[in-house]
Amino acid sequence: MRGRLITIEGIDGAGKSTLAGGLQAALARERPVRLLREPGGVELSERVRELVTDPGLRCDARAEALLYAAARAQLVDERLVPWLEQGTWVLLDRFVDSSLAYQGAGRGLGIEEVAALNAFATGGLVADRTLLLRVDPDVARARQHGRGARADRLEREHDAFFAAIAAAYDELADRDRQRIRVLDAGDSPERVLAHALDALADLDSSRS
Repeated sequence: MRGRLITIEGIDGAGKSTLAGGLQAALARERPVRLLREPGGVELSERVRELVTDPGLRCDARAEALLYAAARAQLVDERLVPWLEQGTWVLLDRFVDSSLAYQGAGRGLGIEEVAALNAFATGGLVADRTLLLRVDPDVARARQHGRGARADRLEREHDAFFAAIAAAYDELADRDRQRIRVLDAGDSPERVLAHALDALADLDSSRS
C-alpha cells in the first residue's frame, strides 16, 4: 500500500523541527517513517539550500522561487515518490505551501503563480496531510533570536515580510481545511505533538 506524505508548515520559529522529531518517534512504532527537510534531502537540493540561505548572496524573488522549485523537483524524484510507492510514510519539514506563503505572498509573486510553478516541479504530488503551526510572528522572532544561531538570508527579513507569510498560511488553511490542520504552536511541545497525532489519526483507515 502507498505511504503517506505529511508536511509540516509554519513561519520560522514556529517549532516545526521539534514537532517533526516527535512525530517521527511516535509514528515509527507502527510503520516505516522517514524525515526530511526542505530545501534538502538529496545532494542537489542541499546545494540549493546553501544558495538560498546564504546571507551574502542577492537573490531575485523569481530566481528564489525557481531555486526552491528545482530543489523540490529533485527531492520528489529521488526520495518522495520512491518511498511513498514502497509504503513508507514521509514527514517533510516544509513543502509547496512554504513557497506559496514565502514567495507567493512574502515576495509578492502571487500565490496562484507560484502554485502553478510548483505543480510542474512536483508532478502534481500533494501532501496527504499538512500540519500548520500557527504562532504570532513576534513570538516566532523572539524564539529565533533565543537560539543564538546566525540568521540566514530569509530570517533577516523585516517584520512585515513575516506578517504577510503568516496571513498567507491562514488563507491557505481556510481554502483547504481537509488537508491542512492548524495547530496552536503556543502550546507545550507535548500538547502540540498530541494534537498532531490526532490530526493524522484518519490516515491509516483511508489508505488505498
